Amino acid sequence: MTEPLLRLDRINTFYGAVQAHFDLSLEVGRGRIVCLLGGNASGKSTTMKVILGLVSPRSGTVTLDGAEISGLPTHRIIRAGVGSVPEARRIFPLMTVRENLTMGAYVRSDRRAIAEDLARMLELFPRVAERLDQRAGTLSGGEQQMVAMARALMGRPRLICMDEPTMGLSPLFVDRVLELIAEINRQGVTIFMVEQNANLALQIAHEGYVLQTGRIVLQGSAALLRDDPRIREAYLGGPIAA
Repeated sequence: MTEPLLRLDRINTFYGAVQAHFDLSLEVGRGRIVCLLGGNASGKSTTMKVILGLVSPRSGTVTLDGAEISGLPTHRIIRAGVGSVPEARRIFPLMTVRENLTMGAYVRSDRRAIAEDLARMLELFPRVAERLDQRAGTLSGGEQQMVAMARALMGRPRLICMDEPTMGLSPLFVDRVLELIAEINRQGVTIFMVEQNANLALQIAHEGYVLQTGRIVLQGSAALLRDDPRIREAYLGGPIAA
């Protein structure tokens, strides 16, 4: 059996005395789009922070391509091949779009390849290309999300973690962002996305997990989850039907 690119094994995370994860385990296969679904306060964003080294679990392990990354500082996890598209985009608003994109390549020193990748990003994100010399803070929410995605790709990651990529976007930009996520995946990048909108995430994902108060309560292929009558209850935080 092929080793998954990312594996979380029996993660238990605490904020003080409050437990956020209870033996959380999940896998992200190479070349796949895997979504983590759940309502507010289910532990989704904490899961992302654990992967990126921003929060340390009390127990359990995170492995990337078979090597343990739990306990590593965030910059080393990024260098290992993990890109991040954070919740609310977190771009640098006073910097230009071009400067934001080049910040995504800060872990690299291959200037010629960086220039080639920048050209590729402008081809993949033509809306971004039109705004290259604008301050990023003047862009619409959807445009800023595209900048955040392109910035993550500039690091040439094997895996991109996306936290609520469609949050706060207009319907037009939601559709475009989903199309771009699928296209990025077709180009060989593995995607792990945290989403509150199950219907949207399951349109493009291969597999999914449903998280409820720190526990995985459903998992399977996106097609099976779409058809599972329990997902609405699990997603909304209600009891799981027997």
